[in-house]
Amino acid sequence: MPRLVHHPDYVTDVASATAQLKSKNGWIRDLLREALPEARWIVPEPMPVRWLEAVHDPDYVAEVLEARVPRAKERRIGFPVTPAVARRAQAVPGGTWRAAVEALEHGYAANTAGGSHHALAETGAGFCVFNDLAAAAVRLVEEGSARRVLIVDCDVHQGDGTAALTAGRPEIATYSIHAEKNFPARKARSTLDVPLADGVGDDGYCAILGETLEPLLGRFAPDLILYQAGVDPFAGDRLGRLALSEAGLARRDMLVADLALARGVPLASTVGGGYGADMEPVARRHVATIVTLARRFAGATSSQPLGTNV
Repeated sequence: MPRLVHHPDYVTDVASATAQLKSKNGWIRDLLREALPEARWIVPEPMPVRWLEAVHDPDYVAEVLEARVPRAKERRIGFPVTPAVARRAQAVPGGTWRAAVEALEHGYAANTAGGSHHALAETGAGFCVFNDLAAAAVRLVEEGSARRVLIVDCDVHQGDGTAALTAGRPEIATYSIHAEKNFPARKARSTLDVPLADGVGDDGYCAILGETLEPLLGRFAPDLILYQAGVDPFAGDRLGRLALSEAGLARRDMLVADLALARGVPLASTVGGGYGADMEPVARRHVATIVTLARRFAGATSSQPLGTNV
């Protein structure tokens, strides 16, 4: 039975360019109810302030939760931080942590939001307020749920915030495969960065992904993978520079799942980026990723039980 983590605050009104947050997360929720009627839906608790402060500056955490983020930071984020946005920002990291806990027990779980990989210690950026990937990974390690967490970021944009916030923590590794010339202009240093030229398609992308991710999995031997499964490598994405088809995205997701299954490593996925004027087809691509992963894990017959590395 697939575990889907969703909080009502994920679907919230936001202003201007990111009004898509309401429509995309709402579409994802509704389409998943159709695609996975057997799923168990789980409502997470908002992430406690002390865990947000483990990766973010306490002053910035207070600015967000009290909805008084300075205009300069709001411009960097890309939208105003209203009380509703603040509630969403706190709920999403709690959802990623809860999906990870569910994955450790059941093999796979999905947060129906998250993947906010651009948020930095003292500010958000690139439509990201708090970095749920970093916050969840640090919490999992510090509470003893996992000894080693690998964050696999397949968004078309580099996971700069995640890399920066987890730097110096040997128990957390970061992998980012992304379009080299895309946002952010100034890249951080992940454990392993795989920059791609514009226009890379299905075959080239999946070959490079397998060639680079598999050795890292072998060296790092994680207890858990947090998968940032952005669908913006899609050829038609408004903010992408790569050329994957929908079939190519499915190949990517199956490859990540199969690499995890081969090593008995649980996996929790987050939504990540996906952009377009019409949010329904974007949401359908996100849902296809979750369905692909859920079915791959449900149908797997791995000889090594998941989670035996913990």
